[in-house]
Amino acid sequence: MRNIYDSVAGSALGGAVHRPPTATERAELSPGAEAVAVQLSAHTISRRMVGGAVRLLDIVGFALVGFLSFLVYPGIEAGLAVYLTPIVLGPLFVSLLLGLAGGYGVPALRRPVREVTRAIGAIGVILALFAILAFFTKTGEVFSRLWFGVWLFSGIAYFSVSRAGIAGLLKSWQRAGMLERRAVIVGGGSRAETLIDALRAEPGNDVRICGIFDDRRDDRSPGSVAGIPKLGTVTELVAFCRRARVDMLIVSLPITAETRLLQMLRQLWVLPVDIRLSAHSHKLRFRPRSYSFVGGVPFLDVFDRPIADWDAMMKRAFDLLAASLILVLTAPILLLTAIAIKLDSRGPVFFRQKRYGFNNEVIDVLKFRSMHHHLADPHARQVVTRGDPRVTRIGRFIRKTSIDELPQLLNVLSGRLSLVGPRPHAVQAHTQNRLWDEVVDGYFARHRVKPGVTGWAQIHGWRGEVDTPEKIRGRVEHDLYYIENWSILLDLYILVMTPFRLFSSENAY
Repeated sequence: MRNIYDSVAGSALGGAVHRPPTATERAELSPGAEAVAVQLSAHTISRRMVGGAVRLLDIVGFALVGFLSFLVYPGIEAGLAVYLTPIVLGPLFVSLLLGLAGGYGVPALRRPVREVTRAIGAIGVILALFAILAFFTKTGEVFSRLWFGVWLFSGIAYFSVSRAGIAGLLKSWQRAGMLERRAVIVGGGSRAETLIDALRAEPGNDVRICGIFDDRRDDRSPGSVAGIPKLGTVTELVAFCRRARVDMLIVSLPITAETRLLQMLRQLWVLPVDIRLSAHSHKLRFRPRSYSFVGGVPFLDVFDRPIADWDAMMKRAFDLLAASLILVLTAPILLLTAIAIKLDSRGPVFFRQKRYGFNNEVIDVLKFRSMHHHLADPHARQVVTRGDPRVTRIGRFIRKTSIDELPQLLNVLSGRLSLVGPRPHAVQAHTQNRLWDEVVDGYFARHRVKPGVTGWAQIHGWRGEVDTPEKIRGRVEHDLYYIENWSILLDLYILVMTPFRLFSSENAY
């Protein structure tokens, strides 16, 4: 659906009429919608994350069982190197077989007896293959058959205990509503009713429809559809998704309603959620691989939430490791800067500013103070310009070199910021007396991911003074490119290039 993305994002950056509500236009929710948003404030657990975590647990656990069995017999004096190959490869192949059999899906993990049987079969197959391989390579005498037997029965005991524990844990999570995908339907009426009935008929369905949002106020959009309440309009949906933890938006409109569909997507694409187009009642049919399915109910994928699930976990691990290392390496610079600031002017060493974080959450960003304390501008009402008298002597140097940004590494460790991402802007940041979300339609789409200390825009020269609409548009375009093309390697590249780009910027004052 890349063409839809280009259409929506391109028109938004180009100044489309339909845009999300600005900070000053935030929609008020109805009491019913507010109550539902409060109910949906808790986190959920992705089923993909559950399956991946169990797979990792199986690999580590079964390998550990094999190693402990080796310590029991034949013992360390037999030489670990010979046994290391089956201990490492065996769990990998067992997890592969279980995955091919669907053993890491949540429905399967809820049936521990059946899954233990599958695990026994997988272990038996792998150990038999090792035995055959040892026979043909004439290395059978190297391995202890007793060890294989101990590992086999210990592995069965491990899978029996782990699967029973996992099934119990999933049951408690299910009761608490932590394994569901929370969805809202955009567009009411008969199409929404047909979709809701189809989802309810699917066994093991993990999608929970939490409400309906529709701009229509006539008979085509009643106040309740199939027992699901209508909570508001599409504009109110944006505000709703800022307060509630929603996983998916399902647009229940015909593909032929192109104009109305694009109008809605231009409002909704700024949200950090999966956006799906209901295809259950479309006469137009694509190849099966074009759809994603909930049971047998087809959907067309319009937008995916960026950097989610395991990608988010990898990025967080990268942030913690890299930020900790940079803090250690720059500790002398941090200390000397703090001393210089105190000697240069009165006031605190650090400066806190309210900025936009993930999903428009307002966060406190920590920086070295670069202005005279009594002239500080925490609300960014006045853009810093060349020769600005508010900036101290030390402030000019640390702003030019971005040393003033280093304390934000503490924000990274706390989880408020990422090391790499769209730079967090002040809540009231503006250009020519217009807030930036008023200058650039689709501006809030950059908040679909956690903001960063540095980013793709910064290494391409988009840093410092923003005194024209073109400059903020340039930043947003680069931020959106980063979001759509993220990878750990891209983060690493941006991080490596940042020091080299700092000294070539002409706009940082």
